[in-house]
Amino acid sequence: MTPTIEIDHLTKRYGSTTAVDNLSLQVPKGSVCGLLGPNGSGKTTTFKCMLGLAQATLGAVRFDGAPLAPQVFERLAYVPEKSMLYEWMTGAEHLEVVRRSYARYDSARAAELMASFGLDPNKKIRAFSRGQRTALMLVLAFSTRPDILVLDEPASGLDPLHQRSVLDLVIDAAAGGATVIFSSHQITQVERAADRLAIIKNGRLILEGDLDSLKSSEQIVEAIFEQPPSLNGIASDPRVRGTVEAVERELLVDGFVLRYRTRESGVDGLPAGEGVFLPCSFWLVDCLELLGRHDDAHALFERLLDLANDVGLLSEEYDPKAKRLLGNFPQAFTHLALVNSAFNVAPHLPSPMHRRHAHPESRRPR
Repeated sequence: MTPTIEIDHLTKRYGSTTAVDNLSLQVPKGSVCGLLGPNGSGKTTTFKCMLGLAQATLGAVRFDGAPLAPQVFERLAYVPEKSMLYEWMTGAEHLEVVRRSYARYDSARAAELMASFGLDPNKKIRAFSRGQRTALMLVLAFSTRPDILVLDEPASGLDPLHQRSVLDLVIDAAAGGATVIFSSHQITQVERAADRLAIIKNGRLILEGDLDSLKSSEQIVEAIFEQPPSLNGIASDPRVRGTVEAVERELLVDGFVLRYRTRESGVDGLPAGEGVFLPCSFWLVDCLELLGRHDDAHALFERLLDLANDVGLLSEEYDPKAKRLLGNFPQAFTHLALVNSAFNVAPHLPSPMHRRHAHPESRRPR
């Protein structure tokens, strides 16, 4: 059977730099292919060459066995990594452009997706956050009910809930017969949505195949060390130490770490005056341990534990001025960070960790 998407020995050079190197890949009809690779690996360049936005140096791309032609775009949707929306237009005006351009446009579907992502159709794009821009581009793409979807980092900038929604949209589209290729640098996204996997590095394809087959062929390698591997090389890296020093200098409030610092509302979609972000504070605990500042790490870890409520749970944020927990509660990422930090600080604690909370009644009331 002829694959819906066929990339045949594709090469793209920019001067002396080879962005894509002899890449060959096939995506069968109705399947989802996850193109996995780090930033700069050639994913975006591959998509641009596929869609005629960049001219390939060598090789060919075929859709249903034929080269790219104008009529293919009637049933193809593309979501680029960077926003291509018009700053001066509203969401509704973008939807109107798509309605006039695509015979397949489904206005009910568009309205459903706008509501799902919580987008205001009357808001101008210049007032959209990065995540909202990505969401609108996804609405424009899926509202045409395309047969082929090319999605470049489609979950970029979205919160975890909407990231899952995007992956569900991909799965549903494939279940309806669409063929999808999407890029990501997160293996969890590919595992959730894709049935095929292609990994590229430095423009070269290093692994490709059916995801279930690749999983079944995996091997477990065990290594036994007489002494645990040393992390001193990482700890002495000036970039690590410099990052920690910058965070302590710029983002600490009462010893806890802010997610960001801004006094103005609406800067890149960020509200002003948020509380400290507890997962970031646990990250600082881990870094202090790594740098050998065990007493500082232990002290911060103890302070973070003291923030927990009466049943030992933490939220997403904490307001040092009001001395209360804020945001989602309980917060999964915070508790994952807590467990990770506990493993890191445990070897250097003066006594077993469980002694500290062995008597809940001894804890101060909230």
